[in-house]
Amino acid sequence: MARILVTGMSGAGKSSVLDALRARGHHAVDTDYDGWTQPDGTWDEPRMERLLAANDDVVVSGTVDNQGRFYDRFDHVVLLSAPLPVLLDRVRRRRANPYGRTAAQRAEIAGYVSTVEPLLRRGATRELDTRRPLADVVGEIERLLQPTEELLRDRHRD
Repeated sequence: MARILVTGMSGAGKSSVLDALRARGHHAVDTDYDGWTQPDGTWDEPRMERLLAANDDVVVSGTVDNQGRFYDRFDHVVLLSAPLPVLLDRVRRRRANPYGRTAAQRAEIAGYVSTVEPLLRRGATRELDTRRPLADVVGEIERLLQPTEELLRDRHRD
């Protein structure tokens, strides 16, 4: 049981990872959608507080703007990463999210990779290279959701 924040640059595969986790029966929330963010890009904090209070086992993903104040509320912060050319190729090809299709947006992504991703890396408890097969990346996150032997022993004592 764990609360996991999945972060990373545009094109790193956050939505694909969350979709795969949902397909495997896990509670996963992509906060880039469904009204989780305020007009300034930050999370709807009361809604996020309710989500975390109600769930010991959840994977959450969202944009960089909204995560920093919540890092300490997650058991793991997983950074999904890939080299810039891979990210840019992915955003050019994706269909569900139009961000990254223009040259200006791709330049913005490149800037974020050089300035923001290093900050995310410092806050991450694990980094996963999303050039690997999706099933492998999802499997590693699933392992973080499994209760540790210590947690199982503590529950058994209660």
